[in-house]
Formats: sequence, structure tokens, C-alpha cells
Amino acid sequence: MPKSLHWIIPHVIGILAALLAGLLLSNMAWVDFFSIPLTPVAGSSAVRLLADAIALGFIISFAVTAYEHLPDNGRGSSFLRTIIFPLVTVICLIFAGKAIRVNGLPFVQQIGPSNYLRGYTLVVVGSGLWLTVLWLRHLQFLRNAFAPPPDKGKPIRAATADESVLSDSSDEIPAQPTEKTQAVSLNGQSPAMLGRYKILKELGRGAMGLVYLGKDPTIQRFVAIKTMRLDQIDEEKLPEIKARFFREAESAGRLSHPNIVTIYDAGEENELGYIAMELVEGKSLREWSRQPHLLPLTDLVQTLASVADALDYAHQQGVVHRDIKPANIMITHDRQVKVMDFGIAKMVSSSRTQTDVVLGTPTYMSPEQIAGKKVDGRSDVFSLGVVLFELLTGQPPFTADNLPALLFAIAHNPHPELQTLRQDLPPMVQEIMDRALQKDLPQRYRRAGEFAQDLRACLHSLAA
Repeated sequence: MPKSLHWIIPHVIGILAALLAGLLLSNMAWVDFFSIPLTPVAGSSAVRLLADAIALGFIISFAVTAYEHLPDNGRGSSFLRTIIFPLVTVICLIFAGKAIRVNGLPFVQQIGPSNYLRGYTLVVVGSGLWLTVLWLRHLQFLRNAFAPPPDKGKPIRAATADESVLSDSSDEIPAQPTEKTQAVSLNGQSPAMLGRYKILKELGRGAMGLVYLGKDPTIQRFVAIKTMRLDQIDEEKLPEIKARFFREAESAGRLSHPNIVTIYDAGEENELGYIAMELVEGKSLREWSRQPHLLPLTDLVQTLASVADALDYAHQQGVVHRDIKPANIMITHDRQVKVMDFGIAKMVSSSRTQTDVVLGTPTYMSPEQIAGKKVDGRSDVFSLGVVLFELLTGQPPFTADNLPALLFAIAHNPHPELQTLRQDLPPMVQEIMDRALQKDLPQRYRRAGEFAQDLRACLHSLAA
């Protein structure tokens, strides 16, 4: 028996022991002097009736424990959790009715056979209706339990965020070519449900793990669901990591800004931690990070000013992104800027390392991140400065042949002059870059909002 079902054993033993004890004790001589207080039931009938009552207590305890242990997975377990209490009520009523008819006739005669029959029938019919209504209302969970698993022989194509617009009236998602390789899901197949979300397909792999396209059936909304494997984490660290996971998700979920991807929900399901968030359809700035596909200067400055606004808002809420890079900045089909994955870097690090020594993508990390120091919003400012440099020139400001050399360059080497790589840029762009990429915190922009103001001032000078 799986470890998760071991709670069943003591309840079954208790039920059987109570029934067997009643049968054995009722044949002993001393039972003639035994009676149930406040009732006319005495002797062996009283012993059996009391044993049956104890067995009913174990059955009720079994129902409560089952409700607590069965996972709410949107399939068979959710269906059982829904009907467990009315089902057990009906079972207990039938069992109790039979026990009273066999061993408690004096009790029935005391309250009157017609009154007993009327009350018993009313309660049984009411419980039956309760069970029927819940059964019919949650048939979808039962259908999900018997739904065939995905065809393992059919390749699943991972998709990027550049998908066509989804229709709220259908679960059908148009297929799109991708640049990512197929990722392996939990136990070789995608889950049918994660919390209340119906899983439609895999979208690919993100920083945390697999990313799914999901649908909230309650309001017919499509969402992106990022997952993190919890079954591969050391059991001693798991409670702390889960606490951090939900704490970071809660912090990111409090952010409400037009340029930040909204987080709707977070939960745990079948050894997976998951975060349901706004589904963003468009392209990341990574598409425009290399020659000859760079953005026009005005478009780039305006875009990064919006990113800086979003970061400034998040920093005022006490949330630091920690992993600003072109891949985490999206341009939607209607040209809206969206910053993704707030808090994701810290969640991933918590499951892989013992400390917060290094968080983020090395190319875009700030010197204080590399040093393992506590970071604040100025770290995101540095990372955004790196992004600005890369999108202006087609290459990052700090490069090296290996990771240690790269980290050393970020921490100690000055960034290249923009004029050596691109002569058409106005001097103000160089000034903004120099301040954003200062290695000493007091010399850097204090707030992302100041970064945004200078970018917009540059934009106005370009338009003049």
C-alpha cells in the first residue's frame, strides 16, 4: 500500500475490532446487568448496539480523515472528496437503522414506531438527495478520472509565447512552430488538472520547469502555468522551500501594473508547485538583441522606459525581480510591454541551493549579486542597463570565455564605450548607460523611476 494511504489501516482495524468485540462481549454472563443510560435497551442488545455506535464513530472519523488526505486534483480524488460526507452519512444511516431494528427495538417502541419510521425516512431521503446533487454537479471530475491519458507515442510540441490569439469559446489551440525542444513532464505525461485549471498542452520549459497552457473553467480564461518539481527536493528542506515558494508567489501576486504579467494563483498538486499567470502572446526582446534585427532607437528607449516604470512600482512594493533579461521582457501583439517572472529566480534558487548566493542569469547579474550580497532595486537597474547596452549594440557589455571570467568582468571591468560599437547614438544615451552600469551602488540610479525619467528625456531630445 502506498505510504499516502496508510491512514486507512487504523480506521479499518477500529471498525472491525468494534464489531468483533460487540459480538464476543454480548455472549458473556455479565452483560445481563449492562444497560444504556436513558434508554430501555439492556443486556446483550445494549452491548451490540454500543459496539455498533463505536464502529459508526470510526466510519465518521474515516470520512473526515479521507477528506483531509485526498488531493484536490480535479479528477477522481476531487470527486471522492466532494461526495465523501453525504456518502458516509447515507452508509451510517443504513447501518444504524439496521442495528436499531435488530438490537434496539425497546428504543423504537419508546419513541413510537411511526415517529421513528417517519424521522428515519426523512433523514435518509434528505441525505440521498444531498449525495445525488453533489454527484451530478461534479461529474466532470469523474469524467477526468476515466479520461484516456495523452498518447505517449505522439510527440508533444513545445511552444513559445508567440501564439495566435486564443478564443475563449474553445479549448482548441492552434499549433505553432517553436524554437525550443520538447521537455519531459512529470511521470512522462502532462497532468490533466492543476488545481482548478484544466491543462491543455505543454508550452515549453521555463526557469522553474515545465510551462503549461491551462484554462480556468470557471471564467473561461486561458493562463500560463509554470511548475516546479517538489518530489526531487530533500525532505528536510522541503517545508522551508515550499514556504518560500508560496511567500514569493504571494509577493509577486500583489503586483498590479499594466507592464507586469499578472499572477492569478499558486498551489501544489501531485508533487508539483505551480503558479498560474496571465498568458502573454507576443515576442520577447530577445528577438531584437542581435544584429541586424535591432529595434529602432526611439522604440527601444520607449520600451525600456516602460520596463523601468514597472520595476520602480515593484520595488516600491518591496519586490525585486533579480533576473531582468531580454527573454523576460515581452512585447505583446498590441505593442504593450510586459515584464515576466517576478520572484521566479529566487524560487528556483531555493530549490537548488542552500543559500541565496547567486540568483539570476550570469550575463545580466549585478556586481552585488555576484558577491552574494543582499540585493535591492538597484540590482535590477544594473541588469536593465545591461539589457539596454545589448539591445543597442547587439552584444552584452561583459563577455568572457568561461563563467568565472565573466563574473570577474562584471564585478571589476568597465563596460565598453557605446561610441566604439555604434557611432549614431547621441551622447545622452552614453550618460544614461554609464550611470546605470555603475558598479558602486551610490553612483548608480537610486530608483528605476529615475532611470525611466532619463530615458524619456532622451526620447524627447530625439524627437526634437
